[in-house]
Amino acid sequence: MSVSVEKLENSMAVLTIEVSAEEVDKETNKVYNRQKSRMNVPGFRKGHAPRKMLEKMYGEDIFLMDAVNDLINSSYPGAVDECGEDVVSMPEIELVQAANGQPLVYKATVALKPPVSLGKYKGIEVEKKEVVVTDEDIDAELKREQEKNASTETVTDRPVKDGDQIKLDFDGSVDGVPFDGGKAEDYDLKVGSGSFIPGFEEQLVGAEIGKEMEVHVTFPENYQAAELAGKPAVFKCTVKEIKEKILPEIDDTFADEVSEFSTLEEMKADIRTKIQARREQERRTEIETEVMEAVIADAQISIPEPMLKTQQERLVDEFAQMVSSQGIPFEQYLQYTGETREKMVEDRKEQAEKRIRSSLCLEQIVKEENITVSDEEYEEELKKQAEAYGMDLETVKHYYNGEAADRMKEDLAVQKALKLVADSAVEVEKKA
Repeated sequence: MSVSVEKLENSMAVLTIEVSAEEVDKETNKVYNRQKSRMNVPGFRKGHAPRKMLEKMYGEDIFLMDAVNDLINSSYPGAVDECGEDVVSMPEIELVQAANGQPLVYKATVALKPPVSLGKYKGIEVEKKEVVVTDEDIDAELKREQEKNASTETVTDRPVKDGDQIKLDFDGSVDGVPFDGGKAEDYDLKVGSGSFIPGFEEQLVGAEIGKEMEVHVTFPENYQAAELAGKPAVFKCTVKEIKEKILPEIDDTFADEVSEFSTLEEMKADIRTKIQARREQERRTEIETEVMEAVIADAQISIPEPMLKTQQERLVDEFAQMVSSQGIPFEQYLQYTGETREKMVEDRKEQAEKRIRSSLCLEQIVKEENITVSDEEYEEELKKQAEAYGMDLETVKHYYNGEAADRMKEDLAVQKALKLVADSAVEVEKKA
């Protein structure tokens, strides 16, 4: 295989790739062997007709074009490696020559990684913000822990209150006529949850166990069942059971039961430390975002359109994988939402451009600052990966070798570049 490169404007290039006639014939023969069993020729057992005879009967390129497609797919990655250029888009293929007994020649129009001219990236000013943890923050965390450890108690000596968990029978009608879904028995409902039509749950407050009552409501104009939208309805309701939430007292006993600490003060101190650490990390992320926005705005980069399009497609692929990991096939998600892949790709144009600019700027900073990753830093990252996935270190090392190891080291270098930029940021008071 041979590859030549023609550079074009705006970081575009054309790779002209030639595959030998011998390779073309070899691949064509593979296709023949795959397909011959499906072709009938009088005088030959099925699958035993010679290739030349089949080509004469069905056309001399009957096997050739499939072979060409296979060869393009298999030869292109090697051609990119051989040309030494940093290709950053999917190729646009143009077939130049494809014939039996001749070399295969095709062109691939691609985007190359564009040059980056950095502006200022050290000493960028960001607004100063103090990381503060208040007593109210501690109390709110304690309240959440209290809610998590609440219990319920059946009550019989009072009517329904807001927040109660009740068991309810109801039978609804519109103009005296029952409707689908308007009747249920032993329905579990938390009063005040907003699960029912607006106004329904509020009228249950004060209801007594075993006594039938009527709830009058009007279906919203945009109700999902069009035949009920905007219509008044009456529900005959009977509360059969009331359960009240019981919150534990927030004291030393509570701390001892729900945490590793024996006193409430120790638990509060631990909560304060954790909130402080979380907010400091959030603040650090804010600073990184702010400084990178400034770096991007001050850099000169001309992104070729195919590179941008490839990144948009990649973002949609990432989203599709996330949706699929939650048990929803992507095609099914598109049907549910009425979205199309094409629109999702277009909607991610701004996000894709921002990601590309950020990545290119950080890679350029790595070059200009001569940032490297030591063997110790690489080993430490492997240990983190092993911990995160619950695997032993040697197994992780087996996965990260060759190109995967190179990519990890590049990612670590980029992370160091981001740290350099964020560490050099200057926090200043907010300007009037």
